[in-house]
Amino acid sequence: MSLPSLRLKANADRRLRAGHLWVYSNEVDVSATPLQGFQAGQQAVLEAANGKPLGIVALSPNNLICARLLSRDIKLALDKSLLVHRLNVALSLRERLFDQPCYRLVYGDSDLLPGLVVDRFHDILVVQLASATMEAHKDDVIAALIQVLKPSGILFKNDSAARDAEGLQRYVETVYGEVPDWVALEENGVKFEAPVREGQKTGWFYDHRMNRARLAPYVKGKRVLDLFSYIGGWGVQAGAFGASEVFCVDASGFALDGVERNAALNGISEKMTCIEGDVFEALRELKAAEERFDVIIADPPAFIKRKKDLKNGEAAYRRLNEQAMRMLSKDGILVSASCSMHLPEDDLHNILLTSARHLDRNLQLLERGGQGPDHPVHPAIAETRYIKSITCRLLPNS
Repeated sequence: MSLPSLRLKANADRRLRAGHLWVYSNEVDVSATPLQGFQAGQQAVLEAANGKPLGIVALSPNNLICARLLSRDIKLALDKSLLVHRLNVALSLRERLFDQPCYRLVYGDSDLLPGLVVDRFHDILVVQLASATMEAHKDDVIAALIQVLKPSGILFKNDSAARDAEGLQRYVETVYGEVPDWVALEENGVKFEAPVREGQKTGWFYDHRMNRARLAPYVKGKRVLDLFSYIGGWGVQAGAFGASEVFCVDASGFALDGVERNAALNGISEKMTCIEGDVFEALRELKAAEERFDVIIADPPAFIKRKKDLKNGEAAYRRLNEQAMRMLSKDGILVSASCSMHLPEDDLHNILLTSARHLDRNLQLLERGGQGPDHPVHPAIAETRYIKSITCRLLPNS
């Protein structure tokens, strides 16, 4: 297969040679290779200014990130063979890490498959294609997944906003075998079912697995509040780890039905109380009712989706954590999490400190966590590191 060339300006190859995988549109020598000459989803040989090949890229010519490196070997274009190889490399890591085949199998750029996410639920695979190149090779993706994993069903959950920037339509479709509406998984020894069609993202969030495992010593015999609970990833595990009572708060009745479903799977329904509604309003009502909790988990959706949201987002994290602290018992534990890539961990740390001092309380930081190793961080791409989790202890100011 003969591929066109995409040529960089002088010195624009330095970042790529240092390990990065992205090409920005202002780095392209458009006099030699005009971006408008390419179609979204095409592949090209990336060249330095002197014409030396640097590898093969997937093209998104209308975007700021106009190309992503697929391979540094110009003989290895994206096809079924390369996909099978990359999937096997990704699989070898996950099989080393986890006893159960429940994990994120492919995490985009970090697994050298930009635009591809695959979550595994035993023999069911839920796939997200976020680039025009992956969409163009979806038949190869399906064939490679079948060859490597022999699944009973593959669901394409292609309904994310990332597709809009690539000019792709959104859709959800079973592309192989059969996929039920709710699929089984196991995490930290706790059983769940995830709504892969109607739920958020792929139906489950494997990224906080290790942070949820850390709950165990803190929740035994304790009263727990799980804010933005979704289907109970934190709250149901807290109950399974021995909490005496767990309150789950979420705006979605559908999500709370999932909490009840998953609590029943683990025989802890009697411990669980679901509160449907706005989390901030629920916190006000619980405080007015003079409720107190030993452990509170605050794991909200991303309050900062773009850099320009930073100021308002930080204010939202401050408001959430301060209100949560007001609900803690005298020797309470707060697990404060963020999935906002644009919020540095040190900023979350400072938000917690500021909130505690505003309430005239002392704060101890006990544990810090990030995303699990099935979401590996690419060392040259800060954007692949997004999960923060800080476990802290709130004490009286005396």
